[in-house]
Amino acid sequence: MGRGNRTYRVVDGQRIEGTWRPIFIRNGGSYYLTDLKIYADGAIDCWGMVDLDGLRDKLASGWIATTIEPGARASAHDLAGWQFLEPQMWINPDDFVVQVADAIDRLNDRPDSTGRCRRLIADYVSSREEADRRALAEAYLKIPESDRRYALGDMDYKDRPLRVICTPVDEPMIGGGEIVTAKMREAAFAYFMEREQSEARWAKQRVTDEPEGGRSGPITLSHVVYPQGWPEDAGLSVLRNEFPAPINYADQLYPTVVHAYWALSTQEPDIAEQIRQAERPFDAKKVAGSGTRHSGWSVRRAAVMAALLRAKFARYPVLAEQLIATGDSPIYYQEFDATYWGTEGSDGANWIGRLLELVRAELAYARS
Repeated sequence: MGRGNRTYRVVDGQRIEGTWRPIFIRNGGSYYLTDLKIYADGAIDCWGMVDLDGLRDKLASGWIATTIEPGARASAHDLAGWQFLEPQMWINPDDFVVQVADAIDRLNDRPDSTGRCRRLIADYVSSREEADRRALAEAYLKIPESDRRYALGDMDYKDRPLRVICTPVDEPMIGGGEIVTAKMREAAFAYFMEREQSEARWAKQRVTDEPEGGRSGPITLSHVVYPQGWPEDAGLSVLRNEFPAPINYADQLYPTVVHAYWALSTQEPDIAEQIRQAERPFDAKKVAGSGTRHSGWSVRRAAVMAALLRAKFARYPVLAEQLIATGDSPIYYQEFDATYWGTEGSDGANWIGRLLELVRAELAYARS
């Protein structure tokens, strides 16, 4: 299961983090290789949104395939098609559900089945109590079978030391294997004590500047329109470029960042002036459509936007405080027709959001 794959979807202006893994969907007697998308709020997209209970139903019905019969045909849509001669599948439906639940836990920074098992190791190594051994063994068996060998992250010993300490003396090793001896258990306990000491040494030497509790939740600056004019309290919308906060830049006064950006992008001085004097940001952008961009504008535009945002927040301390108050939250800037600058649905490079985070960091640093 690919665990580094990331995706997201936007719900009511909020970004929901997600991940994905490959699956086979059986539809109309054919198999299709596709992506199962898993989201932090528990939604699972398998050609239709379900939750974990719905996922179990899809597995029970065979919609999501964990077995494939010889001779079956499969397709990767317009990429390729093939026929299975000797298909081998590596996971059963129950373990599949646990893997998906594990992915949801990781997206929410919670321990997954492996993490919950590993948390119990130190307790048992320290206490050697039978109750702790049983709890550890139970947690180990809840890890999907195909994931157990990676539980310790040790490619030399794999999960063998864990299986040994989970098993009483003179019994077959949990998960299948040889009879466990007292000597094997003592060696396994020594392995974990040395591992704990090594991890403590590494933690003491490790240098990191990541926040201990992780970053705060994301903020979405939704696209807003106020036909009757901006309200007195516009909330975080004051951080948007359409907000009427006139700025001085290059000896010119512009009604908004939008006016300034499009005027500076235009080669023709007369059109640039029309943009500057446009009544609304929408009108400024519309006038800019009749002009010609400067040569190499796509290379310089991010630097120009950064300069304009700095000018805005330097001139308006109240707005700067509102930006600083967003803390270390990721900022997503919604734009319907400019995915370089913002986000639209699940797409967008979000450069304005990134630049707002940069200016926020500069303001916080200057204040400190």
